[in-house]
Formats: sequence, structure tokens, C-alpha cells
Amino acid sequence: MSLADRVHHPAFLQRVMSAEAAAALIPAGANVGMSGFTGAGYPKALPQAIAAHAKAEHAAGKPYKINVWTGASTAAECDGAMAEAHALGQRLPFNTDPIARKAINAGEIDFIDMHLSHVAQHAWFGFLGPMHVAVIEVLGITADGLLIPSTAVGNNKTWLEIADKVILEVNTKPSARMEGMHDVYYGTAIPPRRVPINMTHADDRIGQPYLRVDPAKVMAVVETHKGDRDNVFATPDENSNKIASYIIDFLDHEMKAGRLPKEMLPIQSGVGNVANAVLAGLLHGPFDNLLGFTEVLQDGMLDLLRAGKMSRASATAISLSKSAYEDFEKNIDFYRERIILRPQEISNHPELVRRLGIIAMNSMIEADIYGNINSTHLMGTGMMNGIGGSGDFARNGYLSFFVTPSVAKDGAISCIVPMVSHVDHTEHDTQIIVTEQGLADLRGLSPKQRAQVVIDRCAHPDYRPLLQDYFDRARHQGALHTPHILTEALSWHQRFVDTGSMRPGA
Repeated sequence: MSLADRVHHPAFLQRVMSAEAAAALIPAGANVGMSGFTGAGYPKALPQAIAAHAKAEHAAGKPYKINVWTGASTAAECDGAMAEAHALGQRLPFNTDPIARKAINAGEIDFIDMHLSHVAQHAWFGFLGPMHVAVIEVLGITADGLLIPSTAVGNNKTWLEIADKVILEVNTKPSARMEGMHDVYYGTAIPPRRVPINMTHADDRIGQPYLRVDPAKVMAVVETHKGDRDNVFATPDENSNKIASYIIDFLDHEMKAGRLPKEMLPIQSGVGNVANAVLAGLLHGPFDNLLGFTEVLQDGMLDLLRAGKMSRASATAISLSKSAYEDFEKNIDFYRERIILRPQEISNHPELVRRLGIIAMNSMIEADIYGNINSTHLMGTGMMNGIGGSGDFARNGYLSFFVTPSVAKDGAISCIVPMVSHVDHTEHDTQIIVTEQGLADLRGLSPKQRAQVVIDRCAHPDYRPLLQDYFDRARHQGALHTPHILTEALSWHQRFVDTGSMRPGA
């Protein structure tokens, strides 16, 4: 398929140029808004051309760095290529690339970790400074100059509106038959002129299927023909299956107790293997006519849609394995009627999460015995990925689960600790913690009550005596509301640094 088959507006065809020529239009120090959300819909050609341009500038003795804002993570040929070329000065709001992560933790890249629902509005408010250039992947341009969104909507609507200049990457690889799957809402406004968002069901369509752009701002159109990154999801292991079974049994119990409606509330699922295992469990669970209201549609939700267990799924991006994406394209007409892709300021909107009664399931790095959650940092200082959208859903969801295996590093480190080394979600936002050992329902419990439940039900047997001993001794000294022995709580993490293990006697 040629570019002319995707670009039907003559003015845009006149601005076609190479990625290298377009990259040269982006000056050093620019704030650049790029498309992309969890490895989907990111620009494929421009980032590599920017990396090459940066290397050439550096070789000539000219400093060249830009600040990149996205929806969430991208891929190796985007974040990785620019980080390897030392072209990134600032990055927000989320990253999973290992090269970029290394540069962030080395202090080379200033990484700003943000709730995903905050990004667009903070940009609108001017909190982040001006946006000089937006680089947005689209699937095509209509005769009226409207843009057909790609596999991720993310923050693209906002970037196109606030950027001084725009570069469009038209990707002819994804199926053009995705047209009509998107629902782009243009009703947001800056306070005090905001109006209610007219959505009462997770599968309501409230916008239009296209992105808009002022043609005068578009300074380049670049052709690319490449798919998104291949996501690899492991087959659910025994621990993941146990976690999934605890969650499904709990939901069934809540429904029988009358604390959940008989028609299951919409499901949000974070990214990763454990999340996919939970969705796989729902495939064989007792619930029908499910709705998805999430950030990223992964393999598990595709399976639920295909099996008829889920009627609709709303997200801001589609991030699939290679085999799942092949199925998606092969059956695109089926999925187009059942998938709604929205801007992330809608998919992650806290008020909508609360209004719709979302059941949120997100992963974590560690939890402490009082329910504080660390989902971003290793040993308190090293950034892993970022908070993403978990906070948007955790604080506002009808039910909120945080899940993790009880141990990491082949059992050398406990994921249940006396005090987390970094707090992303406070005890006030945590309802339910689940490991392969069991499920701790923390609703309505005081800190001391929560601690005992977490130790009894979520800690690994190798670490349960250590945690119980810590908790018992903490209760015998100092204030008793949230008992701690601060020096020992901190040394729990230091022990792993010193010995590589938290096991007794290490």
C-alpha cells in the first residue's frame, strides 16, 4: 500500500519528506510530544533519525538533547535509540526501555514520573512548559484533513492541540480497517470552565473516530511501514495461576455477599504476565458479559472478547504478542465492533474510574505489612519503570488489588517487607494485596490489624517468622498505632544490598 492510499488530503502530500529531513527540523532543547503508549503507536522512523542527528551533532562538537513527553512507554527503536545516542535530556511520564533506564539512574536523563491521568492536563495548564514539536503516528489522513489514529491514542489529542509544530508519521503497516475503532473526546476544558463528561457506561462512545490538527502546523509528513514492538507474555506459571484463582474466588464471594452487583463491574488490568494470568482465569471463571475499562488491551482481554466472555473493551492502546496481533488483524471487523480506543485523559480519568465502579488490578515491586505499595523503585533509589496509571485506578476504583509473587530473585528477597523503600500508593489507597500465598483483604482494618493479615496470608513461609518477629517487637516499643523499629525497617533492605539475600542467617 502506497502513501497516497493512506493520505487523501493534497496539502499533506506536499509535505512528505524523509525522516532525516524531518528530524533536522527539531532543534536542540525542544520539548517534543511523541505518540506511544506501552509499546504501541509510537513513531518508528523519527526517533532513529533524531538519534542519528544527535550523534552527528555531538561529533561536530555541538550539544544536542531534546525533552520527550509521551503517553507511556515506547520501544527500543524509540526510547532506546534516542537514549543510546544521548539525545534525551528529559523524559516523562513512563519508561520501560533498559538503555533509557540506565541513563535515568545514572542521572543523565531527568525522568519525571507522573500519574498518567495528570500528563495531558498538566501540559494544558502550562506546568511543563511549551510544546515545540509533536511527532505523532497515524494510520492515514482523510480528504477532510482528519487523522486516523493508530494502535494507541494516548496523549496525541493534546499534543496535536498544544504543539507549535507537528510532524506526522503515516504508518502503512497496521490495517487501515482500524478506522472507526477510536473514540476521541474533545469536550475537556481548563478550569473553571470544565463540564461533566457524559459517560455512564464503560462502553459508551462520547467522541469522534478521528484526531484533529491545524494543517498550518504540520511541517512534515513521513512515511513508515513497521509494526509495533512484539510483546512477549510468558505462559502463566503456578504462582500466577494461584494469584488469579484467589482474585476470582474473592470476586465470586463478594458477589454472593451482595457487595458486588450480579452483573460484574468493569475490569482494569495492569501490564504484565500476572495480569494476563488473571484475565486467563476470568476466561474460565463464573462471570459473563464482562466489560473492560483499562489503559492497555493485552492478549488476555482479546481472548475474553473472542470467547464471548467480555462484550466490550475500552482502552487507550492495544499492546499484543505477535500471535495475538495476527489474530487481531485477521478478525479486525469483529474486534472493531468490540474495542474502543480513547485518549488516556479519558481511559485513566479518576472521576470516571470512580463513577463506573472499576475493579482495578495492578502489579507492584513490594508491599509493606501496613499496606504501603512500592511499584516503581528498586532499593528505594533506582527507577524501574514509573507509576503509570496504577494510581489513577487504585485510589478511585470500586475494588483495588495489588499483586506480586511473595519473593523475588529466586527467593533471595521478600516482596513483603516491614517498610517499603519507596511509597507510590499509601496504605490509604490499598484495599487488597495478593501473592501466591494468599489474599489479604485490608478493608476496614487498622494498621496493626492489616499487618497481621498481610504477614499471615501474603508473606512467604521463609520470611513470615522474620516479619512476625519484627512486628511483635515493634508493638512492645514506641507508639502502637503503626508500630515500627525504624533502624531495623531500613536495615531489612540494606541486608539484601550487603549479602544479596534477606534470608535468615544471610
